[in-house]
Amino acid sequence: MSVIHIGIFDEQKLVQEGLSILLSDTKDIQVAITATSEKILFEKLNSSLIHVLLINLHKIDVSISNLIFEIRNKFPKLRILIISANDEEDMILKTIKSGANGFLASDSDRKELLEAIYALRNGHDYYSNSITHLLLNKYISRLQTKDKVNSSIGNLSSREVEIVRLWGESNTNKEIADKLFISVRTVESHKNHIMQKLNLKTTVDLLKFAIKNNIIEI
Repeated sequence: MSVIHIGIFDEQKLVQEGLSILLSDTKDIQVAITATSEKILFEKLNSSLIHVLLINLHKIDVSISNLIFEIRNKFPKLRILIISANDEEDMILKTIKSGANGFLASDSDRKELLEAIYALRNGHDYYSNSITHLLLNKYISRLQTKDKVNSSIGNLSSREVEIVRLWGESNTNKEIADKLFISVRTVESHKNHIMQKLNLKTTVDLLKFAIKNNIIEI
């Protein structure tokens, strides 16, 4: 794979340097630009080829949502990864709605940062484990309120809803099987049926579908 060019946006230079150090010994990842202001960021994005932009957020408001939206419009091929110690549900959903392709929460480590960068560069979205579980559980709570769910989702059985709930709580297939007194193969079969009914391939697809179709409200 060719070198992945990274941009880092944060008002604090210390944070920029910390992220740069985390990525410095990875041969196929290069920090190409850093910016402490929106003006500098857009100037550098206009003159440099950046594959993945890391945005470290301390809070989110209308200006941040507009920034993400503007970046997506001006640089549609650029992938945006949000990093934030603030992992409140409302904040996560707003960044995704604005066009972010990934979100790393406060419990993420260097390994997840690298996984996220590679995933985004390959055209996939990426959410850290805690974010995936939070959004999946939110999806299930809405799914259980049938009158609020779009009919295109499909009709999941009560057992399938239970499978997804346990799945969203980080249970392994073996743990789900033990809790429901069924075999691991049956759990796997249920998961396949769930994704087929929803016409989705991955958990990330499920979350994106739920957000885009307002099953998860912000």
